[in-house]
Amino acid sequence: MSRRGWVLFIALSVIWGVPYLFIKVAVEYISPAVLTSTRTGLAALVLAPLAIRGGQLRPLLARWRWVLAFALIEIAVPFGLLGAAEQRLSSSLTGLLVAGVPLIGAVLGVALRLADRIDRRRLIGLLVGFAGVAALVGIDLRGGDLLAAGAVLVAATGYALGPIIVDRRLSDLPSLGVTVAAMGLNGIGYLPWAVLTRPQHAVPVRVWGAVAVLGVLCSALAFLLFFALVAEVGPSRTTVITYLNPAVAVGLGVSVLGEPFTIGIAVGFPLVLLGSYLATRRTPTIPP
Repeated sequence: MSRRGWVLFIALSVIWGVPYLFIKVAVEYISPAVLTSTRTGLAALVLAPLAIRGGQLRPLLARWRWVLAFALIEIAVPFGLLGAAEQRLSSSLTGLLVAGVPLIGAVLGVALRLADRIDRRRLIGLLVGFAGVAALVGIDLRGGDLLAAGAVLVAATGYALGPIIVDRRLSDLPSLGVTVAAMGLNGIGYLPWAVLTRPQHAVPVRVWGAVAVLGVLCSALAFLLFFALVAEVGPSRTTVITYLNPAVAVGLGVSVLGEPFTIGIAVGFPLVLLGSYLATRRTPTIPP
């Protein structure tokens, strides 16, 4: 990987390990719809002047269906589901379940014929990784929390599909324009539900501060880095940022929110990381 690739990789790994903390803070006082609409709307407002001034929105019209698909799969579904899930799950556990993205991406790559068949090493990696997810779910969760965990895994599937859409259908479009359009569509799309579920009580300033961080840092800036990373290293390797995301999420959840470091985390997290590594590592080629 190039130096630019490493810089983008590390920056995005850290930035996308942060949201779980701020989502947890926000959904204690506002609904997932209010959070998602405000977060994405703010991101669109921050970036829109730059996109308009650079003429980066008009080229999207020819492929508006794929822009809409990206907005739905990469943002609308994951953002909404993660907000709903964190009303029941800890931020640490949510971040760790999202670590299954490379595993899902490996399966999707084969199913969509974007990668080589699953050989013995990759199969072992998938089995180990999914065993880690099973450990997280089986040890730490009870009852209704299983539904929340399922929502997180659906969100992870969206995160695995997003880079594929970018690489295959949107890579030659202005990344700033795609980001603004996708964020704006979600800000507007979630608005009716946000109005219906608007808070009926005073919301602490720290909650709006969390939403602002999610909008500006974790959405506006992060998605610009995301497009740059996909262009630099490709969609499969981009999903591997989830190797580091969970560590950041757990560190913040335990140190800032006082969440427990559970047996499920201790057992499941290493298995997910090992499985993701084995399932996504490229087979070395032997020079002739």
